[in-house]
Amino acid sequence: MQSEEFVKEHRGRLDDISIYGQESNYTTWRLARMNLAIRGIEGQIAHGDSFHNDRHPDLKADYILANPPFNVSDWRSELLRDDKRWQYGVPPPRNANFAWVQHIIHHLSPAGLAGFVLANGSMSSNTSGEGGIRKNIVEADLVDCMVALPGQLFYSTQIPACLWFLARDKRNHRFRDRRGEVLFIDARKLGRMMDRTHRELTEEDIARIADTYHAWRGEADTIERVGEYEDVLGFCKATPLDEIRKHGHVLTPGRYVGAEAADEDAEPFEEKMQRLVTQLREQTEQAQELDDAIARNLKELGYGS
Repeated sequence: MQSEEFVKEHRGRLDDISIYGQESNYTTWRLARMNLAIRGIEGQIAHGDSFHNDRHPDLKADYILANPPFNVSDWRSELLRDDKRWQYGVPPPRNANFAWVQHIIHHLSPAGLAGFVLANGSMSSNTSGEGGIRKNIVEADLVDCMVALPGQLFYSTQIPACLWFLARDKRNHRFRDRRGEVLFIDARKLGRMMDRTHRELTEEDIARIADTYHAWRGEADTIERVGEYEDVLGFCKATPLDEIRKHGHVLTPGRYVGAEAADEDAEPFEEKMQRLVTQLREQTEQAQELDDAIARNLKELGYGS
């Protein structure tokens, strides 16, 4: 539905897109189909297990959006040891994160783009061969952009998450040639707390992330609106593969964007110390006045001497 709205907002033709999907949970699958039908959207949403019964085996998609379950440990990997999708390494049996990543890559068209959510561990884990798979994907120059998200965004899990963006072809003639480069965005400080346990990204936060990415890709509309892309210390960094190699192919944005510059303190040291000493003296006097008032009240109640 969001894809259709995107096409409408950009004055595209809905007839130019075809929607495919797959869902293993029967109830969720029925809800998805009903949701599309209510809005008059045609979509080939299949029911079945994406790993063991891929209902779109020959699909090569131009755009893929996914929110796979995090850290699945019971995905019956032993039945898929020789699967053709594992081009960059066999995923570990106790974690399906890189099975999902490679399933997505397998279904990308030659010019395809993918965006999906994964647990933060996918950016740095080296256990059970995951580091080797991530290295192979990075060296294939498939990673376009990595976004570290703030915590407490999801109602269903407290596991910290990140966004992966993959691109089959970084030479796309519509954009700048970004081969051999990855954009890192550290958005962990963005968002606002909605209650004690949940955070929300504001429209401004989302626009900042999206504009940064599109400016880096060289999209004319974004550059006209926000200007040319520039690295921002503590927030974003366009990073060559050589630097990523030096970090062992870890894709955590915080490794690359650096620390945010602290605001310069223009107040002279002597003036600041005088101000702070005066403030401390005033607070001490106020505290003494409060203590005296409390003592008087206690005495009136018969608890003081």
